[in-house]
Amino acid sequence: MATLITMPEVAAGATEIVLSKWHVAVGASVNIGDIIADIETEKAVVDFACDAQGTVYKILVADGDSVDVGAPIMIVLGAGEDGAAGDALLGATAPTVHATDNVEATTVSPVAAPVGSSAAPLETTDESRQFVSPIVRKLARERGIELTQIAGTGPLGRVVRRDLESFAPSGVSVASSGTSSFSSSLELATQEHSSSYSTVPHTGMRRAIARRLTESKSTVPHFYVTADCKVDALLELRASINQSSSVKISVNDIVVKAVACALMDVPDSNVVWNAEAMRKYESADIAVAVTTEGGLFTPVIRGVEKRSLSNLSMEITEMAARAREGKLRQEELEGGSFAVSNLGMFGTKEFSAILNPPQSGILAVGAASPRAIVDDGQIVVANVMTVTLSADHRAVDGALAAQWLAAFVKRIENPLSMLV
Repeated sequence: MATLITMPEVAAGATEIVLSKWHVAVGASVNIGDIIADIETEKAVVDFACDAQGTVYKILVADGDSVDVGAPIMIVLGAGEDGAAGDALLGATAPTVHATDNVEATTVSPVAAPVGSSAAPLETTDESRQFVSPIVRKLARERGIELTQIAGTGPLGRVVRRDLESFAPSGVSVASSGTSSFSSSLELATQEHSSSYSTVPHTGMRRAIARRLTESKSTVPHFYVTADCKVDALLELRASINQSSSVKISVNDIVVKAVACALMDVPDSNVVWNAEAMRKYESADIAVAVTTEGGLFTPVIRGVEKRSLSNLSMEITEMAARAREGKLRQEELEGGSFAVSNLGMFGTKEFSAILNPPQSGILAVGAASPRAIVDDGQIVVANVMTVTLSADHRAVDGALAAQWLAAFVKRIENPLSMLV
């Protein structure tokens, strides 16, 4: 039986996904479970496994296309079937695409495809249905573009994002109220008296970061607890290990290990909040912030409390490398109860980090530097590192956060306790 393959929802809340690369071509034989494509969410590349068996009859989207979740992307014919079965299957989806494929349909007047467009013109009947993805409808509304001017090039003639981005209107649409004209004039006047600038379009990752952190800061009750850690013993231990080991240990590796040990020392802090109940973890799964050119990734390292420093260092290094290459899998970015964000390598002394829900804690780590401190009544110079815990007050109370931070400071100031 012919099967219509659709774009899956590989990340919670995703409505549009990029088909990065096909691994099959028309005429290829496929089996259930075969990897047929790479699909790209806002932060990860995911293998897409086929859920049908047969022969590839049609590929409906090209490499690099942005596709709505649930939209048709490929047709697979069963044994003994010809193209008519595939064409009938694709045609049969037309009346229900707007309901099942997260696409809205509207009744519009007919328009012709733009000059040079490879898309066929829309039907020239008195009334034709135009299928539009919700994100395109939203963007068009924000930009004041009439969707009836755009010919869709997606499956079933659907207007997709690339159609909107490539659309060049012949004139400027002015609202009857004059609001659009006024706004444009105001913007132009402002630009004439401003410095020159360039426009950098938002990437999917940047939109995801903006959306998630805005949601976090506005819906999660953050509070902050700060401590200074004396790290001379840590630096001495690190230097000693690196002299005798082929695996080079960083300060951040030891910090992540100390976070895991503190979570084991104070198990009530190893929790996340959800609407039904508190979820308490038995293991320390910790997200480690990795900066890339495109934005911030937070891959999760599982079972940190059980790992040796060398094993932990290799895992973090490998994860960071794949993050910069855009090769992290979606499941490597999910889960965990806690995160670590370290800006010490940039010389930052102290900062506060925003929680990444549903994680209930994130430790912001500053640079270790020589400072004057009072030790046993005497002023001495020691290497001090300032850390700030951001906590979700729904899951972690102030006293519990202070207890966890004290456990962390004890571990980081006595690093040998993490090796036994």
